[in-house]
Amino acid sequence: MMTREEILHHLTAPSAANLFAEARQIRQSTKGNGIFLRGLIELSSICQRNCLYCGMRHDNPKVHRYAMQDDEIVACAALAAQLDFGTVVLQAGECERLWTRERVSTLIRRIKAETGQKVTLSLGERSEADTAEWKAAGADRYLLRFETTDRTLFNQIHPGSPQTDEHPRVAQLLRMREQGYEIGSGVMLGIPGQTLDSVVTDLLTFQTLQLDMVGLGPYLRHPETPLGQSALTSEVPVSVDFTCRCYAITRLLLPNANIPSTTALSTLDPINGRTQGLSSGANVFMPNLTPAFYREGYQIYPGKICVIAPQADSLDALKATFTTLGLHQQNG
Repeated sequence: MMTREEILHHLTAPSAANLFAEARQIRQSTKGNGIFLRGLIELSSICQRNCLYCGMRHDNPKVHRYAMQDDEIVACAALAAQLDFGTVVLQAGECERLWTRERVSTLIRRIKAETGQKVTLSLGERSEADTAEWKAAGADRYLLRFETTDRTLFNQIHPGSPQTDEHPRVAQLLRMREQGYEIGSGVMLGIPGQTLDSVVTDLLTFQTLQLDMVGLGPYLRHPETPLGQSALTSEVPVSVDFTCRCYAITRLLLPNANIPSTTALSTLDPINGRTQGLSSGANVFMPNLTPAFYREGYQIYPGKICVIAPQADSLDALKATFTTLGLHQQNG
């Protein structure tokens, strides 16, 4: 197990070349040369929450709100099957009246029966009864980022969060593990008010939870949010290099985890972000299968790469990157 001091050294050292090389070696030994492609379907930009960092927050009147129909969602899953992805990720703003327990259960059953795809859900904080029903319907994985282990900071950026001793999202992750899900989580890097010490705790928490998937991404300010308009700063860099250091450390802590190279990384650096993510231990991409006329409405942050440059999100572009690095698409 890596110590806090070792992790902090890797995060702040002048060069991370050796760290990245070790992460690639571990990925090769545990995952081989295959890269998983999982089709992202952004179901809706309607959200009942008011998280201070998110462009889709309920009180932002400038968001184009939309909600996909069930047949459209299943059609996207069918496209994922045609592309040999193996898994779809159903992601939406938090809205229980729209994504009811029964509706999501029906969607899961349809996708499994009609397309054969595995189903990952990313629908935010939900009740134990909801997640139990969805597991019974056939859901395979659930992705719920806890964003930060710093509870004071978490509560500040998530108004209305329950004031409990246990982190509410960590508690849900643990419940879902018991229900039989593969669980995924992650954090934002560079949140105003975030410290390097708290990021070290975040990374060690991934290992404590024995996560199956870890999603790390830089915090990108949205000008129509309270946090985006705030003068607060962070001692955590918002950069490709720092994010990739966190990928590499996560690979060392959790050799068998699936680690996506996130869209936010490519948004920071459209030319090299994807390559650097793979070169630091990532082994998953989630190409956006959301119909193009909906995508602009799903903007947690502005300038999202798959909206302003859809070709950067194309399968051909991804495969070209894989070939350059001696990697290949893997079904799963």
